[in-house]
Amino acid sequence: MTLGLTAIGTWLPDTRITNLDRLEIFNMKESFVREKIGFLELARKPQQLDSSDLCVKAWEDLQHKHPFPVESVECAIVCTQNPDGNGLPHTSAIVHRKLGLPTSCAVFDISLGCSGFTYGLSILQAFMQAHGFRAGVLFTADPYSKVMDENDKKTSTLFGDGAAAALVTDQPVWLSGEFVFGSDGTKWESIIVRDGTLHMNGRAVFTFSVRVIPDSIRAMLQRNDCTLDQVDRLLLHQGSRHIVNAIADELGVSRKKCRFYAADYGNTVSSSVPMVLAEEFDNPDLNTLLIAGFGVGLSWASTVLRRVR
Repeated sequence: MTLGLTAIGTWLPDTRITNLDRLEIFNMKESFVREKIGFLELARKPQQLDSSDLCVKAWEDLQHKHPFPVESVECAIVCTQNPDGNGLPHTSAIVHRKLGLPTSCAVFDISLGCSGFTYGLSILQAFMQAHGFRAGVLFTADPYSKVMDENDKKTSTLFGDGAAAALVTDQPVWLSGEFVFGSDGTKWESIIVRDGTLHMNGRAVFTFSVRVIPDSIRAMLQRNDCTLDQVDRLLLHQGSRHIVNAIADELGVSRKKCRFYAADYGNTVSSSVPMVLAEEFDNPDLNTLLIAGFGVGLSWASTVLRRVR
């Protein structure tokens, strides 16, 4: 049985915080926001919505794009590091109830950040293959506004809220290749929630992204017998414009081929890659895509996606 991505739904809240309105507060120049941070606006969810609610909204968008019977979903994974409540029960159980998934449907959470969609896609496909499932959903929802200090320049100028729901079935549009994964637990404190508040060492994250990710992508391409010339578009985690551009430059690919997408909503963590993938999902001019997620952990993963129809 061949499994792959069939459709992706996404959700972004309407509310935005504008970085250009905070230049004086954070002692930033407009050129720094536009050229380095890259996020002119940041999405913020309504306070009353929890992570499971974001998953439901992404599912509703998925249903609008690709109607799919809820009773046919055999498994669902929620990737989040900001679960509902105190994380017990697992957020996927709450999503199960809110969507009315069948009692025969297996659901569980995985705790990963910026690499979460790429890891999660591999996990979901392997789980489905092992048990003969034909339809599953990967949800990603990491609303960092739940743990963020809006007065912290290092985090509140970067992260936005959003969610995605990716449908995997035996009638795919995109097939994944071999995955390459990596972890560096010696740098686990680079992005961390301490005493209920998010903290980040921006310099350490940038250095890691530029030094580690290009070589990991090269190794993944070699494993898939693929070259950068054969890739139509590189869909990188939207850490910042500076990170995306620096990786493109290190790989020797044009910035047009390695676009920065998220200027008007921010770094949505585990939803970052599916957000940009959704934008290109139905682009008839694209046949081979590269996806790469990297960040919290530190953790990274990449693969190629090839169009089948």
